[in-house]
Order: sequence, then structure tokens, then C-alpha cells
Amino acid sequence: MIRIHSQNQLTIEGFESPFERTMDKSNRWVKLSACIPWDELADAYYQSFNTKTGRPAKDSRLVIGAVIIKHKLKLSDEETVAQIQENPYLQYFCGLKGFSIKAPFAPSLLVEIRKRMGIDVFEQLHQAIINQLERRVLSTAPAPNEANSKSELTDPASVPEASTETAVDNTDPEVMSDETQQVITHQGRLILDATVAEQTIRFPTDLSLLNESREISERLIDELYALSSLTKKPRTYRKIARSAYLAIVKQRRPGSKKIRRGIKEQLQYLQRNLATVEALLNELPSRVIPLSPKQLKQYWVIQQVYSQQEEMYRTKSHRCDDRIVSIHQPHVRPIIRGKLNKSVEFGAKISVSLTPQGLAKVDHLRWDAFNEGGDLETQVEAYKRRYGFYPEAVVADPVYGNQKNRAYLKDKGIRYAGKALGRPKKQTEHNREQFKQEKQQRQDDYRQRIPIEGKFGQGKRAYGLNQIQAKTIRTSEAWINSIFFVMNLLVLLRHFFVPAIVRRYTNKFLELLLEKTMRNIKSSVSLIIHGYLNVGFVSF
Repeated sequence: MIRIHSQNQLTIEGFESPFERTMDKSNRWVKLSACIPWDELADAYYQSFNTKTGRPAKDSRLVIGAVIIKHKLKLSDEETVAQIQENPYLQYFCGLKGFSIKAPFAPSLLVEIRKRMGIDVFEQLHQAIINQLERRVLSTAPAPNEANSKSELTDPASVPEASTETAVDNTDPEVMSDETQQVITHQGRLILDATVAEQTIRFPTDLSLLNESREISERLIDELYALSSLTKKPRTYRKIARSAYLAIVKQRRPGSKKIRRGIKEQLQYLQRNLATVEALLNELPSRVIPLSPKQLKQYWVIQQVYSQQEEMYRTKSHRCDDRIVSIHQPHVRPIIRGKLNKSVEFGAKISVSLTPQGLAKVDHLRWDAFNEGGDLETQVEAYKRRYGFYPEAVVADPVYGNQKNRAYLKDKGIRYAGKALGRPKKQTEHNREQFKQEKQQRQDDYRQRIPIEGKFGQGKRAYGLNQIQAKTIRTSEAWINSIFFVMNLLVLLRHFFVPAIVRRYTNKFLELLLEKTMRNIKSSVSLIIHGYLNVGFVSF
């Protein structure tokens, strides 16, 4: 049976809305807003402002909340403003007093916010999260004489999540300085690794870069000719050059000789156009260059592109120092990673440190390829500055385990979780058990690197860490740091709203399950061997 109803939409005044009655207190944005230290974040954000001059700034909670919403939902600037305008929960999260149908600010403000948020601001934001997490752990930790009596939880939203290492470290008697009267010098584990935050650029080829440079030079010639006193426009051969370029790129697999011939042609066209631009600039009566800052920057970049491409063509090589791979983002460099499916990545290389609590921090961000092993000392000292003590162990790639880093860690009393340098010792009957323990320790240390690899995967899959869409150096760096800032806030959310006892018993259950599984495997293997011996399949 079919019941036919009119499909005409009701008027907006007659549309029923539940927001006039009540809002859900268990909404994810309501929970997240309850655990964020807004005042400390505001102090960090306002440090770049002048307190006496300038227009009144937007409220810090509105700005920081918009940044969190943008990267948590992976939205564009325009879509972020639209979502805040339409969603009352997002407006509550941003600190508005009531629901408003007006846009909170223009989308272009987010660009200015990224320009304003530097490394010092994000360092203070990260420290605010650390302080909030420590306060939460101390406020919910049971007293020493009540640790065994308090086993039930009445309010799940009032107890933080205890990670695998955090709960043990923060409730350990050695951590409580009031009981032991000892100063903590080493605590926790520091995990280090590096990755590349890729920029959203077109995959660069020599031919495409030269073609784009030629087109920019042609636009510059058009604009300068209109301002000059010349009666005849200089020739650019743009149609012939365009046809020559398309004749190569339309082929499925053009040979190396065709590509080299095409590069030579584009180099010649570009060289001619650059000479024409220079002649037109010299013909102008005024010394003021009639080009906008953007055009002037492009003019400088295409000259450098021509110089690099001409050198590579002349020397028959495919590399040069500080190679430009994007005209609009000339700061981006190719970084060779040697991965299976992606040997070269284009973006900023970042050194990241991860704590057992799950807090990740970008310690170094550079646009040139570098050896991340040289960052270990500064990352360890940054850990000491943030937490007040050195880590007990450093878990990192073998590239971090050079002699200099090992000597530094040994001097600070920190264990390096990695294989020893030099030729391995010969195994004998006396040191067999020691060899077995060292091998097991190396395997455990290797497994401890899994969380930071997962953090990179989380950032790239869910938060667009591999698709940075900012164009300048400063805004790109702010974009990358904002992603890690949002991921750390979600760690803080778990510590606030997941009961510690749930995670503690879950970990204990997994340990018992793993232990029982290993016992069953050993028992099964022994029964099989015993059966083989009984039937005569195995003889000694």
C-alpha cells in the first residue's frame, strides 16, 4: 500500500526544532569543551597581540574553537565558518552565549590566525595540555590508604583514562615525592621519529615547470607592454610553444629523447621571454616596478627555475641544490624517503616526540631534507623542560643510535632502546640466557615504536597531515602544528571521560589472555612432541 503525501516543504517558521527544549549534555562537543583549559590557551594566543593599539581582537575561545573544529572535521575555511553558523553545538563549543544565525567571522580570518600563531604559541598550547592532564591525574588519583577501598566508579565522566604506562607511572609510590622524599630525575619513555607532511601541489616534472614558467612570463609581457610606449608588441610564440608542449604530454609514454627535446624548446622560449621582460622594464620611464608583490615574486621564481633547469639540461642530470618543484610554493623541496610506493615526498620534514600518555609534539620542522638523528639531544632537553625530569628510556629508529647520541644518553643516565653498536658478541653457554633476555628486550623496544607510527597514520588519514593546503611557509607550519594540537586534545578527552578502572581492567584482561594463550600454545606443542615420541616418529 502506498500513502501519498504532499512533498511541499513546510515554512521555516513551522519547522519543529528540539533546541528550544534542551540540548544533549553528552554531545561530543560539550564533553570536549569541558576538558579544555580555555584560559591557558587564551594566554598563549594573546601573547602576539598589542594590548594598547589596533582593533579589538576576536574572542580567543571563538578563534581557537574554530581552529579545533576545522582540523577535527577536516574542513576548509569557508566550510568551517558555515558549520559554526548552522550548528548550535559548535557555537556552544566556541563560547557563544546563544544560538545566532550570523556568521561568527569571515573565512579569511583563519588565514590571519595561521599567520599569527607561531612556534612559541604552539609550545604554550602544548604545555597547557600537559598541565591540564597532570591536574586531572592528581585530582582523581586515590589516596595511599584508600587505593584498595575505592574500587567502584559512580561518575564515568569524572575519571580519566589510564593509558598503558600513565596509570602505573602516576600512582607508583616512587612518583609521590611526599612519601619517598626523593626528587624524581627520570620518569617515562620518550618515542622519537620523523615523517613528511606533504603539501598539496601538482606532481612536478621538468617539462611542466618550464611550461608554467613560460606562461607566467607571457602574462608579465602582456602587462608590461600595456604600460610601455612601444607600438609593436614583442613576439612570444606562445601558440607554437603551447602546441609543442601538448604534443609531448598527450603521449602515453614519451621517450627520453622526446622529453629532452621538449625541455630544450621550452628553455629557449622561456629565455626569450625573460629577455623581453627585462627589456620592457628598462623601457619604463619610472624606476618604480609596476608589478604587484605576487607578480614580482613569480618573476624571481621563474628566473631561478630557468637557471636550475638549464644547468640540469646542460649537465644531463636530474638533481640540483634547492630544487624548486612548485612555482607558487617555492619553499617546498623534494625529500627522498625511500619508501616502497613513494620514494620522494614533497613537503616539510618534521621530527616528532611522543610520550606514553599519547601526547605528540613537533619539535623540529624544516623544508630541506635533514638527518633526524641530530635532533635527539634537543628533543630530550625539551622533554626535561616540559615535565621537569628526563625520560627513563628513549625509543627511536636506528638512525638515532649514533655514537654521539649514545654518549649523551649515557651521560644523562637514559637508556637507549636499540641494538648495541659494533660486532655482536659470541654466544656461549654462560651468556646464552643473557642473549635471550637482550633479544627479548630489543623486541619489546621495537614494539614500543608502534604508537608513534600510529600517530602519523592517524594524522595523515583522519586529519589531512599528508595534504597541507596552506601556501606560505608560516601558514603551513601553523597548519601542521594545529593538527597535532587537535590530536592531543582528543587524548585529553579520553583521559577525562573514559573511566580509569575500565582501561586498567581491560589491560589486565589482555595480559591474562595473552599469558593464557602462550600457555596453551606451549602445552599443545609439548603434547604433539610427546605424541610423536610415543609413536616413534621422533627418535634421539
